[in-house]
Amino acid sequence: MNGWMGTILRVDLGTKNIVTQALDPQYARDYIGGRGFNSYVLFNELPLGIDPLSPDNIFAMAPGVLSGTPLGLTSRLEVSTLSPYSGILGDGNAGESMAFMMKRAGLDQLIVTGRANHPVYLRIHNAKAELYDASDLWGMSTWEVTDILRNRHGKTCSVASIGQAGENLVRFASTMIDKYGSAARGSGAVLGSKNLKAIVVSGDMHVALADEAAFKQLAKEDYKFIKASSFQQDIVAKYGTHIGMMMWEPGFRNSESCMSADDVPEALRPESWKQYETGRVGCHGCHVKCKNRYRIPSGRRAGETGEALEFECIYCLGTNCGILDPIPIMEMENLCDAYGMDVIALGNTIAMAKDLYSRGLLTSAQTGGLSLDWEDADAQVELVHATALRQGFGNLVAEGMYGLAEQLGNTAMELCYHVKGLSRGTYPPGVFALAHATSTRGADHLRGRSWAFNQVDPDIFPVLKEHGLMIENPDADPAPALIVGERITTLSDCTGRCKGGVNNWICAMPLCWKKPIFGGLVDLLTAACGVPYTVEELERAADRIYTLEHAFNICRGVRRRHDSLPQKPELYHSAEGAAERQLHEAHVTRYYQLRGYDEHTGVPTAKRLEELGLDGVAERLKTCQETSNWNGPPLWDEAEYPQGTKRV
Repeated sequence: MNGWMGTILRVDLGTKNIVTQALDPQYARDYIGGRGFNSYVLFNELPLGIDPLSPDNIFAMAPGVLSGTPLGLTSRLEVSTLSPYSGILGDGNAGESMAFMMKRAGLDQLIVTGRANHPVYLRIHNAKAELYDASDLWGMSTWEVTDILRNRHGKTCSVASIGQAGENLVRFASTMIDKYGSAARGSGAVLGSKNLKAIVVSGDMHVALADEAAFKQLAKEDYKFIKASSFQQDIVAKYGTHIGMMMWEPGFRNSESCMSADDVPEALRPESWKQYETGRVGCHGCHVKCKNRYRIPSGRRAGETGEALEFECIYCLGTNCGILDPIPIMEMENLCDAYGMDVIALGNTIAMAKDLYSRGLLTSAQTGGLSLDWEDADAQVELVHATALRQGFGNLVAEGMYGLAEQLGNTAMELCYHVKGLSRGTYPPGVFALAHATSTRGADHLRGRSWAFNQVDPDIFPVLKEHGLMIENPDADPAPALIVGERITTLSDCTGRCKGGVNNWICAMPLCWKKPIFGGLVDLLTAACGVPYTVEELERAADRIYTLEHAFNICRGVRRRHDSLPQKPELYHSAEGAAERQLHEAHVTRYYQLRGYDEHTGVPTAKRLEELGLDGVAERLKTCQETSNWNGPPLWDEAEYPQGTKRV
């Protein structure tokens, strides 16, 4: 095959059966790669009603169809599973070098099922795989494991691993790629439940291109445009997502308020982070290098280095938890990477717990004496350790925001600003709120790229506006704008393309400045795969994948009421709050109508499913509607979880 490698690898850890499967060309064309492949497998192969931490769950990992090609910014990997954090679709998109290396190893997808009877790791080289004993690695951090496995199998190997958080089944444990890339939404806990400590991949195969000369010319044009972009070079390459501290109004103290640029302390502003920076890094094949490499100058971890401290960590574990000192923020970033935990989920859970504590709704007796005062950075760092090791109050925090609120009671749920178990804080009705409500993995900032409609990028927005694709005020009618964003991010996740360090179209959708908005991608896919895609076909593929994910969640009990608008308690119980919810519901109805979903239930119509080539989905949805109701993931008794092992 061209573009694709033509091989899917399946591993059953229970039986130790490892088989390769030929990639079906029609399947490849319809679902493209990456996220599309994974979402298809989860919908069609995952049993209903299972516990996400049972051996029955599926762990799927896939590069994009354009990963491993000469096109830059294509080293994004999709990791998908039934999330133990939310109980619905859980996928994470991570960078570093695994997507590139999977293609070099001759693979389009890895599917892992079952549970090993002791710790193991999976070694893959050129589409051949073998399981190794990992008893000596159990209890180690992701940093230690990555170094050890690269010493064993070669420095150029890419390593996906879990740390102690995954072993202890922390609900939001991540699969860590090459130490610093985080595939979130609980996939690390799924690997822990399967006794799979790591996946090591290498190879020396090459991606065949149908029209190599044409593809390389297009890739060269894309490269030159990004290198000439003042936005990319002066903002993204210099500051990365740190610029978000001045542009994206990070939440403060569990979204008590949103911080304007003037509110952000000097120590947390982009220029201030430069004093800790020792270099700039990027994922494999990236010519932007949006990530920082840094050294902690003082404190408990003085001299320790780290990489890719993003806006999300500064916001979620910093300002939203009341921590305004950069030193403990860097320390917590490193701890999360080494333990293998998602900084967003952990930060939001701690922020909610601190909010409850500050209101007297959570006591020091319940926390085991651990302070949850807003400014107490030392206690928060200790809580990060306790969460990863499931010790003391950390055992409850490890259940995640929704799980913690559910166990603490109804009052706690009022301060749990979530959509389907995930949180992005509170927003008024509009494109942000609608994007969070309709995201197929819960409230999320990377599913619809909603803010890209008013992002100030002088290099591309005039072009989009010229072609009628720039929407000046999407909050007035957010549904059409959001659907365009959802298509773009879906295709980005299928092709392996980076969505961009600072939320911009030219990264997520290559050549969109040349043939807005999908025309450039049509040319790239045609040259790579030899498949004569059209713009309409790509739009239909994106809608097919998004609708299948929506159907997957319906089968897990998600209903229209779950596409909700999180509100603070005082607003929720007011006339103003009721009016906001009414407006949000109108936006949801409009979105369903444009998507081809029943406006009362949110279930895709039989007509729309047929149009998308999803004929067999309707009957399953009919059955699911009668039998299931989402209420978060099934939780275990605290005493049933594994605990402890070595502290980082």
